[in-house]
Amino acid sequence: MQRPSWAPGDIDLERPGIARVYDYWLGGAHHFAADRAAAEKTLEAMPGLRGVVLNHRAFLRRAVRYLLGQGVRQFLDLGSGIPTVGNVHEIAQHADPGARVVHVDVDPVAVAHSRSLLDGNARVSVLQADVRDFGSVLSSPEVDKQLDFDEPVAVLMIALLHFVSDDEDPWGVVGGYRDRLAPGSFLAVSHAGYEGDEETASSREARRIYDARVAPMTLRGRVELTSLFAGFSLVEPGVVRVPAWHPESPDDLAEAGKRFPGFAALGRKA
Repeated sequence: MQRPSWAPGDIDLERPGIARVYDYWLGGAHHFAADRAAAEKTLEAMPGLRGVVLNHRAFLRRAVRYLLGQGVRQFLDLGSGIPTVGNVHEIAQHADPGARVVHVDVDPVAVAHSRSLLDGNARVSVLQADVRDFGSVLSSPEVDKQLDFDEPVAVLMIALLHFVSDDEDPWGVVGGYRDRLAPGSFLAVSHAGYEGDEETASSREARRIYDARVAPMTLRGRVELTSLFAGFSLVEPGVVRVPAWHPESPDDLAEAGKRFPGFAALGRKA
């Protein structure tokens, strides 16, 4: 397989990656044949999955706009992925060119493309790191350059924590970031999951394919997601289906009413 010019030399072109599969579903252009094959195979089992992914991206947009309205101008975007249309820095700096953003991802393609795209933007930094290692992220030069933790910071974990298993302690990961934040800071999370026995046969098959080809996922429901917000006060309407968080149209509420396979919430640190 010919290596694209934007692909780092040490990356395995035959191994699908979370960020690149996600980029394909969002309509981006930075993915390999192996990513596309895994993405399409998963879609065969669950044709509505692309719409699910787009709803998580729409939540990101709504959350960032809400945060800007609350006066937040600093964003730590964890598991940021490949900067397809509608990324955090685009939304934030469109409203305020002085907004500061740190994008963090472990995928070398996501990081390389982000750095290339953002070259010359002094208020945005890109860090290649495993977000579970919150100590290394928070002590990095990139974070130190952009973020003042004496002022409110928004930590964004969009479609991220379902890749952190219970054994990897997502509560501890969230707590590691929370403890660094000043009062008035925020945490935004969207997460795959269902309530009770809602999961369908097609969803289980899609998850089986994705777990085997890309990365294992841990689904969590409303109660489990709420527990991740320990130390934060939930912003209304609390933990809800992803499209139902500050919906922009009746279609959002209709989508949420179809047992949407994921939840979202935003919390404020007192």
